[in-house]
Amino acid sequence: MPTPSTRIRKAVFPVAGFGTRFLPATKAQPKEMLPVVDKPLIQYAVEEAYAAGIRDMIFVTGRNKRAIEDHYDTAYELESQLEASGKLELLNIARSVMPDDMTCSYVRQPRMLGLGHAVLCAEHLVGNEPFAVLLADDLMVGPVGGAHVKRYGIVAGESIGDDLVKVDRMIEKPSPDKAPSRLGVAGRYILTPGVFDEIRNQPKGAGGEIQLTDGIAALMKKEAVYAYAYKGTRYDCGSKEGFLQASVELALAHPEVGGQFREYLKSLEL
Repeated sequence: MPTPSTRIRKAVFPVAGFGTRFLPATKAQPKEMLPVVDKPLIQYAVEEAYAAGIRDMIFVTGRNKRAIEDHYDTAYELESQLEASGKLELLNIARSVMPDDMTCSYVRQPRMLGLGHAVLCAEHLVGNEPFAVLLADDLMVGPVGGAHVKRYGIVAGESIGDDLVKVDRMIEKPSPDKAPSRLGVAGRYILTPGVFDEIRNQPKGAGGEIQLTDGIAALMKKEAVYAYAYKGTRYDCGSKEGFLQASVELALAHPEVGGQFREYLKSLEL
């Protein structure tokens, strides 16, 4: 793993999936473009990476994901109309999606062969340097309950400090009775380029897919792997329930609509 002084310059966003759990909404638009209040899921993830100092964003897309590319492009007609109408606040919002010092690159995942395969598709853009991987499905991260361990990769190892674990085992989507811990791998990773060779040489794992966690598990034989136990709130926006929870809670915290929305919720007979 990179040392604390190593700067992470590039982030990979695997966004090629079909989003079948949100059909029919995702029949003609990417799941990552579904809005939570007033921003699409992918924008939350990109803004998180940008706030961490990353400026090179790499999107692993599919054939129906053009809307993501359009979102991170200049909307000349929209901007001209907003400027002509004197709607400068909205103009600034539209332009802020793509900061001047941020670059976006795109590569297609030709077949849906799993998260590990999606990350491998970005190898030529990442090059020989450490990089981040962010899954737009996860807005935040939190503890994983026992009933949900079969949805995630699970890690176990030796605690070496406050909230830091030196990982010695990783299992992708185990049954609850076989999970070595309740530390779930959420969609935030910092990886070294050595993981590419491990992914490339991995057989298909859980679900018949090439799993990223299997590649990381193999990398542990050569490099130390650490897990950080983050205690924030995690919204699993890959599920309808998590998406609705995120929409409600982020709406309540929104400076423009939060107060009015809170009063509306209080008026409901639940």
